[in-house]
Amino acid sequence: MQRTEVMIKGPDIRRDATLRAIRRSGILLKFIRDTMPHNGCRSPKKRRV
Repeated sequence: MQRTEVMIKGPDIRRDATLRAIRRSGILLKFIRDTMPHNGCRSPKKRRV
């Protein structure tokens, strides 16, 4: 494997470390896609007792 596409999901400290590790291994990155949520669907109401 020489080239790859990377999709990252959500804000996290581990994602930076992962990208650094991939770059250090010698794999060329075609592109990096960040799939951050954009508030999506509305969550259900909390149950009242």
